[in-house]
Amino acid sequence: MRVWELTGAGLDHLKLAERPEAEPGEGDVVVRVRAASLNYRDWMIASGTYRTAARYPIVPLSDGAGEIVAVGRKVTRWRPGDRVVTSFFSDWVDGAQTPAGAASALGGAVDGVLAERVVLPAHGVARTPEPLSDIEAATLPCAALTAWHALFEGSAPLRPGQTVLLQGTGGVSVFGLQLAKLGGARAIVTSSSDAKLARARELGADATVNYVAEPEWDRRVRELTAGEGVDHVLEVGGKDTLSRALASLRYGGQVHLIGGVSGFATELPLGPMAAAGARVRRIYVGSVAMLEAMNRALSLHRTKPVVDRTFGFDEARAAIEQLKTGQHFGKLVIAF
Repeated sequence: MRVWELTGAGLDHLKLAERPEAEPGEGDVVVRVRAASLNYRDWMIASGTYRTAARYPIVPLSDGAGEIVAVGRKVTRWRPGDRVVTSFFSDWVDGAQTPAGAASALGGAVDGVLAERVVLPAHGVARTPEPLSDIEAATLPCAALTAWHALFEGSAPLRPGQTVLLQGTGGVSVFGLQLAKLGGARAIVTSSSDAKLARARELGADATVNYVAEPEWDRRVRELTAGEGVDHVLEVGGKDTLSRALASLRYGGQVHLIGGVSGFATELPLGPMAAAGARVRRIYVGSVAMLEAMNRALSLHRTKPVVDRTFGFDEARAAIEQLKTGQHFGKLVIAF
C-alpha cells in the first residue's frame, strides 16, 4: 500500500513509502481513498509552522473521500462499497468538543488520508452526498464544515436576510459564500484580485471589495450595508484582519475566528468588541454529527464544491507547494 509520509518539517521530508495493507479493528472501517483535498493547515504542518508540532513520521492531510472496502466484525452501520468522506476529528462524534476528540485530528495528531487505504473508526466517517464525485466530496471535511459550523451551528445561527462577510477566496470563504446563499443571506467578499472577485460574483456574491484598492475595506463594507455593518464575519485572515473585521460588524453581530493566514498572535480589542456588542466564536472544524447534517443539506440543494485544480497521487508535493501560493480559487485536490 502506497502512502506519503512526512518524516520531518519541510517538504523535502515528504516521501512516498510502502506500508502493509490496512486491516480493520473490530470497530473500524477500511476506506479506499479516491481523493484528498488540501487546507492551509496542511502547508503549515508540512513546513513545521503549525501552532502544535506534528509527530513524525506522519501521513498528512485530513480530508478524504472514497469507498469502504472492509469493516470490522462489530461494525453494523457500514458495508463494503459504501461511499464516505472522512471526518476531520474522527473521535468528535457529537456535542461539545473534548480533549479526546481534539486529539483525533487527522493529518496532525494522527495519520491522515494521503494514502491508498486508511483505517478509521466506524463513527469517524460520513456518507458522501449523492450528487458529488469523490473529488468534490473530498473538499468537505474541513473547509466546508468549518463554514457550516460558523453559520448554522451554535446559539445564534444565520437567518435569511442577514449579511455575511467572507475574507478572500480560499476554501472556507468560497464554501461560506455558497452556504450563505443557500441560507438566504446576502454575501460580501473581499480579495486582492479583481479576477477572483468576478468569479465570486458569478457564484452569487452580492458585493465585492478589493482590499488593495481599498485598504480601509471595513469602511467600504459599512457603506455597502447602509452604515449598519454585517451580521457574520468568517475571519480567516488572523492578526492583520481582525480589527477591521470587528469594525465591519453590526451591533450584536458575530465574528467567527477560523484561520490565521497572517498569524494567530494578536490582542483582542476588547473595547471595540464591547462597544459593538460583538460575539467572537472560535471555530475549529466540527463534529461528525455536523458533517452529516451539512452533507444532507448539500445533497438536498445539489450544491457543488468549487475545485480549482486536481493533482495526481504522485504530485502531492507539487500540490502542497501550489497551496502555499494562495493563487487558487476554491479547493486543490489530489486524485488517486
